[in-house]
Amino acid sequence: MTTDTTSEPSTAAPLLNLQALVVAVRRRRRLWCSLAILGLLLGAAVAVLRPPPPAAMAKVLVAHQEDQPNDTGTLIRTDVEVLQTTRIADKALKSLKSPVKPEDFLRDYRGTGVTNNLLQIDVTGDSDADAVARAKALADAFIADHIRRMQAAAKAESKALRDQGDRMRNELARVNKSIGGRTPESDPGSSASMESLFARRAELTSRIADFDQRAEEARMGAPRIIAGTQIVDDPRAVEHSLPMAVVTNAAIGLVLGLVLGLAVAAVGSVVADRPVLRREIAANLGASVIAELRRVPRRPIRLWQLRRTRAAHERLISTLARTVRDSAESVSLLELGCAHSTSVLALDLAKALSEEGPVVIIDDLPALQRAGRGQEPGGPAVVSADRAATVPHQMRRLGVGSVAPGTAWTGLQDLGSQTVLVVRAGHGSTAWLHTVARQLADLLIPVIGVVLVDPDPRDRTDGTLWDGRHTALRGHNERLARQNAAGRQSSERPSWAVRVPDSDQEAR
Repeated sequence: MTTDTTSEPSTAAPLLNLQALVVAVRRRRRLWCSLAILGLLLGAAVAVLRPPPPAAMAKVLVAHQEDQPNDTGTLIRTDVEVLQTTRIADKALKSLKSPVKPEDFLRDYRGTGVTNNLLQIDVTGDSDADAVARAKALADAFIADHIRRMQAAAKAESKALRDQGDRMRNELARVNKSIGGRTPESDPGSSASMESLFARRAELTSRIADFDQRAEEARMGAPRIIAGTQIVDDPRAVEHSLPMAVVTNAAIGLVLGLVLGLAVAAVGSVVADRPVLRREIAANLGASVIAELRRVPRRPIRLWQLRRTRAAHERLISTLARTVRDSAESVSLLELGCAHSTSVLALDLAKALSEEGPVVIIDDLPALQRAGRGQEPGGPAVVSADRAATVPHQMRRLGVGSVAPGTAWTGLQDLGSQTVLVVRAGHGSTAWLHTVARQLADLLIPVIGVVLVDPDPRDRTDGTLWDGRHTALRGHNERLARQNAAGRQSSERPSWAVRVPDSDQEAR
């Protein structure tokens, strides 16, 4: 018993191929560009059709009893919340004699703490004059409420300090009375008690003076707050610039639309799982990419693209013609997502082959006739797949068909005993590419190669499978095995068929 020690190391496929994702998103640029443009237009339309209501602004300087240089903004945030209460809104509405409910009026204005002592009031109204009047009423209502609260706090503090001072005075009166009741002829032993009474009287006198001073300071703090709290920026209407609003909203809509488009394109690409790189398509089909071709447009291309497209098309025709000439069996072109390009390719390939002898195109693709180039005078003959049996065997055949979903697999053998797959990048899913490779292998139709239509111009991955002929062309191997006299099928890989890992550089 021998053990194979030359098995290949298995490498797990990445969960998310970022390179393929970037290419897939870039290929769907029409989607996210369209959404970006749509967002730009919607943003501009909103700015024009729904302009902001008239607005006014006022700034109020707010003085606090507890102002500190290191305040983190707690006091001004409290003032903002007080401004946005129904009490302030109700007072402002009463001064305006407005029938609006305070709860509804709260939605029409907001306060913002600019600094620790500066409050900005923004109000909207039915007109500029109404907005200015509302801002003035709100500022006055807030100032009056703030002053009332500060005065109440100062009075409460002053009263508490004076009450404490009165209690100290009553105690001082009792101490003075005790001292006055003692006579100098009293017992000398009571001198210690007298000293304590005198010390207590001095302490009470000092504390009474301190409480009186603090009460006076508390009472004098209210006028400072009253004078410091005032409107420093009179209410004024906020000017609205329509061009600036259009530009701003359009820029916001553009960014949002672009982000949404990129997200949709990325999610759609991941969910659809449609390979776009040469390496992935070749691996999923089990055949090498032998040529690339830009998708044949249905409309006239630009002049500066004509020469480059024509040269690439001619190179592809020459490559396919050499491949077909070297094959002793009939060849078919099977499309997946590029019927029009395959039709044009088949007609041009038949013309190139007709120089060596008559060529008949077996048409199983409706797009061939729609290409408008079939049955041209002096061109190759085109017959339907139903009449393939009437074509003489000495004539070269070129089948044209499809492997798109819904394909009748049993009819592909009539088109050719081997095939070239013409696949549009990003059209078929991974599961369907596997299905195509498996069905062709079961039908014993080997795949000569893959023509990639509409590839990514920045794709530098290698699409060549060096051992692809011995792994993907299972039908070809099975057919050769059946012809083996011993009737055995070798499972060993030829010594020259060595798997070469895909490279990120394009094979030259």
